[in-house]
Amino acid sequence: MLSRLVRQILQATVYDVAIETPLEAAPRISEKLNNNIRFKREDLQPVFSFKLRGAYNRISQLPKSQLERGVITASAGNHAQGVALSGQKLGIRAIIVMPKTTPDIKVQAVKRLGGEVVLHGDSFDVANKYAIQRAQDEGMTFIPPYDDELVMAGQGTIANEILRQWRDVEYVFVAVGGGGLIAGVAAYLGDVAPHVKIIPVEYDESACLKAAFEHNERVILPQVGLFADGTAVAQIGEKPFEVIQLQKSDNSGPIVERDVILVNTDEICAAIKDTFDECRSIVEPSGAMALAGIKKYIEQHQITDKNIVSIVCGANMNFDRLRYIAERTELGERKEAIFAVTIPEQKGAFLNFCRALHGRNITEFNYRASDSDDAQVFVGISLKSGEKERHDIHELLKSQYNVDDLSDDEVAKLHIRYLIGGHANIENERLFRVEFPERPGALLTFLERLGPSHNISLFHYRNHGAAEGRVLVGLQATDTQENPDVLIETLENITYPYEEITHNVGYKRFLQ
Repeated sequence: MLSRLVRQILQATVYDVAIETPLEAAPRISEKLNNNIRFKREDLQPVFSFKLRGAYNRISQLPKSQLERGVITASAGNHAQGVALSGQKLGIRAIIVMPKTTPDIKVQAVKRLGGEVVLHGDSFDVANKYAIQRAQDEGMTFIPPYDDELVMAGQGTIANEILRQWRDVEYVFVAVGGGGLIAGVAAYLGDVAPHVKIIPVEYDESACLKAAFEHNERVILPQVGLFADGTAVAQIGEKPFEVIQLQKSDNSGPIVERDVILVNTDEICAAIKDTFDECRSIVEPSGAMALAGIKKYIEQHQITDKNIVSIVCGANMNFDRLRYIAERTELGERKEAIFAVTIPEQKGAFLNFCRALHGRNITEFNYRASDSDDAQVFVGISLKSGEKERHDIHELLKSQYNVDDLSDDEVAKLHIRYLIGGHANIENERLFRVEFPERPGALLTFLERLGPSHNISLFHYRNHGAAEGRVLVGLQATDTQENPDVLIETLENITYPYEEITHNVGYKRFLQ
């Protein structure tokens, strides 16, 4: 399969619509990380993403009879725009099925490229099944986003360009979703330059390749996080995984490193800022994942003076997400730590607390009296030297106060810091995180399905420009002896993903 895929890469037709993107030096980040880093600027493609390569390569090689019937795909992201532009270039009908939850900016982008948009279902899976069925019913050709040899070959042209642009490259970091990009890159580099290390990077809430490596087979994740929506895939593609698993005939090791680098929301946000500082380009979360992975890999393996490529795979992002990204960047860069601290409820306690920090800058201070003896404080502290300083501050505070480090607590960062108000002391209160599609009517649907039998004791929702909304909700349990978990049964019937977090540290300190 590999030799065939390499031939397909060399014969790919991508340059009818795509450009050979520059491999730009990144001097600031290179100096910061003590390695030679360059950005492969796929965000400069006509549709601001590499996806155009695979889509056009697949469609342009269809027989005339199939082109005349048109093509169809399901996508809420960059693949959709790639198929739409390909259809426009070839003068054929291109239908793109998108979930009803798709932000309007993406719908309009596809329409401007000549795509015929059909909104169907509340999730990608529903839209995908509909597109496949319609392709069968109407004789159209379904264009997969990644699980196809010609699609992988189109993406693999990126590796061909990288080698021509920088013969001395030693590492290539690739964001992984369905696997089409990393499979194409691995096939070409594994054949032509097997010394180059290919490092996969996944969002820690949608790590389908890591799961497949661990089980030695493809598995379906029960749930995926949508912050990095361009790589939010529950199962690695069948054909990409076959390529990724192959080894060189000379037993020189796997083409793709098995040690998948996982990055979180804060680390991705920090990499978005790094990219902006370097080249004044605002990339989408998936487009910054490779750089986030580079930063983490260098820290873990202590490498220096290596020639490293970060594939900047896309820049399609809603503008209103920038507020949320900016907020999370400080934590991702380890420029801020957040703590929950119990201080005495007495005059001068705040002054003494500030003195205990030995002049460190406080970035946020939320205070609410807890009882006559103590007060609970939610405090943000500026960091100058990252993780070690955070640990040192934690140890310093522990020597004088009751303290918890909340810097890695997603609930604290997303909800609790905006809810500081005091303990409610509500009997039988249970706390849940609920995820629902970010579209009109979704919240109303949640409340209607919850019904009037459960009292809502806490509710926090804040839009951050993503495809999903995340709600923190407190509910009073009304369990009976006959049915000991009525509340859980109700939430199961609502069908929105949820997680009980009643034992969360921040909740217990500030809200319970």
